[in-house]
Parts: sequence; structure tokens; C-alpha cells
Amino acid sequence: MRTNVITSEEREKAFAPTKKPDVIERQKLDVRYHVEDYDVDNRPRRFLEAFAAILKHTNYRLALEHFIRVSTKCSRCAVQCPIYQATGDEHDIPCYRSELLLSVYRRHFTVGGSIKGRLTGSGHLTDEKIEEMAESFWNCTACRRCTLECPAGIDHALITHLGRFILSEIGISPRALVVSTREQLEGKTGNTSAIPLPALVDTLEFLEEDIKEEKGVDIKFPLDKENCEFIFIPAVSDFLMEAETLMGIAAVFKATGGSWTISTENYDAINYGLFYSDRILERVIRKLYAESERLNATNILIGECGHASRSAKYYVPVHCGGEKAKPVLNIMEYTYRMLKEGKLKLNPNVITETVTYHDPCNIARQGWIIEQPRYIIKAFCKNFVEMTPRGTENICCGGGGGTVSIDEIRPYRTLVGGKAKGDQIRATGAKYLIAPCANCKKQLRELVEDQKIDCEVVGLHDLIYKAIILDDGQTENQKTNRKG
Repeated sequence: MRTNVITSEEREKAFAPTKKPDVIERQKLDVRYHVEDYDVDNRPRRFLEAFAAILKHTNYRLALEHFIRVSTKCSRCAVQCPIYQATGDEHDIPCYRSELLLSVYRRHFTVGGSIKGRLTGSGHLTDEKIEEMAESFWNCTACRRCTLECPAGIDHALITHLGRFILSEIGISPRALVVSTREQLEGKTGNTSAIPLPALVDTLEFLEEDIKEEKGVDIKFPLDKENCEFIFIPAVSDFLMEAETLMGIAAVFKATGGSWTISTENYDAINYGLFYSDRILERVIRKLYAESERLNATNILIGECGHASRSAKYYVPVHCGGEKAKPVLNIMEYTYRMLKEGKLKLNPNVITETVTYHDPCNIARQGWIIEQPRYIIKAFCKNFVEMTPRGTENICCGGGGGTVSIDEIRPYRTLVGGKAKGDQIRATGAKYLIAPCANCKKQLRELVEDQKIDCEVVGLHDLIYKAIILDDGQTENQKTNRKG
């Protein structure tokens, strides 16, 4: 008879490190995080100069002084990190990654570290260590799940962000992010996808025609209307790839009579500065806020995008007026409020397939938007299945922290960083996976394809578009079917 005693062989197998996937070794050969290769011989000096300037003009020093005085080597964060769980490599443990930068701060920016280094002649920053930091910081998805476990309260994602910020100041960043940001802030189109205004207008006119043809109702995308309650700014990629999300949002405003507009001068809420540069973060925030001022909108409404929502929600007050700044909402908050107030009606008989919901890290980890989308989903989806864990403890899609924009590391993102999320999705058996975030949608669509999961990734408003009920009590789908 089998007993509950665990044998030594079973224990050894359970705690044995995972074999590091071959895809990681191939990535090391193929991917280099270099935007510009100037002054290569003096990168350690340039790194320290950039670090010193950031310490002088920000409040990062306060956090670093705390972090270097507590342990960053207990490795309890490893149990929460989906990257480490997939690779079993100690270099992927969050506190190991944080120590890469903390050791530089301790050696070069504290009195004790400087004295010890000069006496022993050791601990100097080297080019090899800079290369290790570049690779390690961009392997992290910055999902902040590790903060749930750290007994010392160390924010490893903050340290990762600071490391990326310093590296970006010396020309070491993913090219995809830098090129997109330059177009957004300095290019002719003013957005990360380089969509010119005529193309935007044509797209919206096409969507209006599509809605009319499919649903038999006139729904408009208002442009440059002044004095509206909301200026609506989604991730610009929605205009290229998320037609039904946009149509669902327009239908919600039609049904609820909301006052909204889309700007023709800034129609991109993407803020890659959140991933790698505080300077870029501030510039994008100020640009976004200036457009809300130009149109005299009461509120700033961000579309289905996690990082765009988080960056606007938390940094508009920092850079644009403090408590007097315009409120920032995510579109799901508006839809939730309208549903609660009885101004939005959804047919519970349209979506019959099994549905599950992915919590984007940027709006769920701190407990901001968790129950609102679930309230909406349960109002019209009969077969809703939760993933486990969920909410504040959600597992990252695998493309967080801007890594989803780096197409060169797709195999790493979907097979390593997204392994745990793939297992979650597969376990639900869902037909529809709701992912209310532009980055998450891109990552999860690639993930289900690469992991061969039979599931369709959609936005929340994609399904709302199918089930919304208008004034006469019929869904638009029902109208179309009746006319057919």
C-alpha cells in the first residue's frame, strides 16, 4: 500500500531545476539590445555618469538606500516569477536581477562601497556586467508578481525599470521601442504605429459604414468635438487591428448617450516610457494632457490598454497639475458604471461559448480594475470560467514590460515567458479569452498560436458589440438577422 511519505528520489525530482529551454540560448546569439553603438569602449564610464545624473534629478536614491540595507538574496520571489518557473535558471530569479544594479549602486555611489573598492581594487563596473544587465532586464516582463512574496518589500520591477532607464541613456535599448517612440514624439504622424491622419479618418469612416451594414444603425466616431465629457484615446494599434473593440466602444456610447470625442492631433495613448525611460514617459504624458486641454474635455478616457491606462492614471497627476489634473478612466470603468446605472443593456443569450478573462498586470496588480470587467462579463456571458490565480495575483501574459514589441524574441515570449499563462488558458477550455489590453492581445494571440491552444483572443468590447441591446430591446445582431 502506498503511504504519504515522500521518498528521497521524489523530493530530488520535485526540486530539481528545470532544463533551460534551447530557445533562450538561441536568443543570446540573435538578439542584441543596442540602438546605437557609439563610444563602446567607454560604456562603464557612460553608465555611471548616466546613473549619477538620474540620482541627482530624481528620488530613486531614497528607494535604493532602503533596498541595499535589506536582503536581496532570499529568493522567495522565485516562487512567484513565471520566467524562473519556466527556466529554472538562478539568473532569472528577481532578486538576483535586482542585485546586478544594486551592487553597482553600492560599489560606486556609497561611501563604504567606494572606500572598499579602492582598497581592494575590486567591484568595478565592467562592459561584461553591462551586457548581463541588458539581457537580464529585458528578459523580465516587469509584471511585479514578485512583489507579492518579497518579505522586505523590495520592488524588483522598479529596479528593472531603473536599470533600463540608465541603459537607454547610453544607447542600449530595444530598437523597436526607441524607433516607435521617436515617431510618436518627433515624427510626422505623431504616433507609435506611424498612422497618418488621413488613414485614421478613412479607418473610422470604414468602421461607421461597417456598423451600418452589419447592424443597421448609424453610429459615429466624433472627431475634434470640444467641451465633451470624455476625450477618448486608445492605443493607436487599435485603429489597425482591433476594429470590433472600437465598434463595441462606439456602440456603448451610442446606447448610453455619452459625450465623447477622438482627437485628430493625438490619437495614441501608448506610452513606452513606462517601460524604459522616465524622460520619455513624462513627454508622452504632457502631450496627451495638452490635447485634452485643447479640446476642453472634462475627463481623459483610455481604451482597452493596460500600460496606457496605468501610465495616464498615475502620471497625469504627477506631471500635469497634481490633484487639480483631469481625472483618468479606463473604458471598462465607464462601461461598468453605465451597466450599473441601467443605461446599458446586454442580451445574455448571444454569447453561449465558454469565456475566460485575463487580468492585465498594469491595471490589476495594484487592485485598480479587477471586479468591474467581471461584473460586465457575468451580465451577459452564461459560461464564464475563471483562471487561477486571478486578480492581483494574476499571471502575466508573457509580453509585459514592453517585451511584446520585440518581435525578435517571440519564441522566448510565447514558449518561456508565456508558458505559465498558456497552461492557465488551456485549463479553462475557453473558446473566448478576453484580454482588455493592446499589448496583451498581441502577445496572447501569438501565444495561443505557438502553443497550439484552440482559443480566440478578443477584447471585452468585442463581445459587448455582439450582445448590446438598443432602444427597441433588440440586439443589433437580431436586427441584422431579421433583415436577412
